[in-house]
Amino acid sequence: MEPRKLAQFMNFLQEDLAIPATDLQLALRHPEQTPGLLPMILWQYGLVTLSQLDSIFDWLQGSN
Repeated sequence: MEPRKLAQFMNFLQEDLAIPATDLQLALRHPEQTPGLLPMILWQYGLVTLSQLDSIFDWLQGSN
């Protein structure tokens, strides 16, 4: 994911889904973390609901 797109994605997570920056930092420290895996890592840690996960995938699909 290009840096500008990653910044937009992080903004979406914080502003639209109200995911705290501390939760995002926790997920970003995951050893296998890549931007493509971030939604699943957030869900595995219980930091997003299934509804939020659907919204994340919809945003990612729409941003291509």
